[in-house]
Amino acid sequence: MPKRILSGRVTSDKMDKTITVLVDRRIMHPLYKKFIRRSKKYAAHDELNVCKIGDAVRIEECTPISKRKTWTVISRNGEVVGGAASGNAA
Repeated sequence: MPKRILSGRVTSDKMDKTITVLVDRRIMHPLYKKFIRRSKKYAAHDELNVCKIGDAVRIEECTPISKRKTWTVISRNGEVVGGAASGNAA
């Protein structure tokens, strides 16, 4: 099964090697057929502490790193993050 990849914005970088990413998605209301926004925050692993608040990042599912952290950063502002590049060499 392929790993899910989500895109979002960094809302917090206060933790060591961890960022909080806000992921927005649009869904259609079942009755009124109007598009509404739903958002969720994910804790993601940032090995090199390069992500700052406001950055656009892509995160990928991984094995659990801690109780809340099961995502890792794969790119920041369109460029590949150094820690993720070594894991994707196939």
